[in-house]
Amino acid sequence: MLNAKNGRLALPFGEMDYIRFGAGRRPLVMIPGVGDGLRTVKGMALPFALMYRALARDFTVYVFSRRVQLAAGMTTRDMAEDLNAAMDELGLNSAAVVGVSQGGMIAQWLAVDHPERVDRLVLVVTLSRPNPTVQAVIGRWLEMARRGDYRAIMLDTAERSYSPKRLKRTRLSYRLLGSFGKPRSFERFIIQAESCVTHDAHDALGRINCPTLVIGGMEDEIVTGAASDELAAAISGSRLHMYEGLGHGLYEEAPDFLRRVADFCL
Repeated sequence: MLNAKNGRLALPFGEMDYIRFGAGRRPLVMIPGVGDGLRTVKGMALPFALMYRALARDFTVYVFSRRVQLAAGMTTRDMAEDLNAAMDELGLNSAAVVGVSQGGMIAQWLAVDHPERVDRLVLVVTLSRPNPTVQAVIGRWLEMARRGDYRAIMLDTAERSYSPKRLKRTRLSYRLLGSFGKPRSFERFIIQAESCVTHDAHDALGRINCPTLVIGGMEDEIVTGAASDELAAAISGSRLHMYEGLGHGLYEEAPDFLRRVADFCL
């Protein structure tokens, strides 16, 4: 049922890694967050399939990285254009689209500029325009990246994403992870992080007309819970679900998250 496959697309602008898993008739596109700048989904088909196996029965799931060689100054809207080209290459005329964090920013532009591609939209722990919290957090990550401090990025991300209960269990593993797997270059991460603090789709969100679900965490210390409220208010007819006691990592912590997404996208 998992049918996990790793792939790389050769597109006019360059190469793009993606993975596919699941056996469902319904296509679902997932767009990960800014961590994609540190490592693409290359070789991750089986781990993703196991992590998101609750989706594998009803959906064929595609997870797209950003292009391998990002151009300096690329915006979230540019990245949405890349995603549109990738979907076209794979014959994905229309799909449910789930964007997490920066992936949600890209998903907003895809739904605005290419509405035919998106028949259901789920925006998770993301925002429509910058706020002081995300500017401060991303600013710190950019400083860490420019000095090549991978461990600091990993630890700060974990501390700001998870509930105290989960942090107690995982802090050691993140310390160890931060000591290994350092990317050869931080260039992709820097470009993606900079695009987060310049993302502003707010005034265009009225053009989104597909069914939309916004999911946020009341304790989000990266984009804030208020950003989810603002996003939902700007998209006509959208639904909003806020998790109490959870923050930016709710998609890993909330036991009903995948079921909630699946029920909405079916």
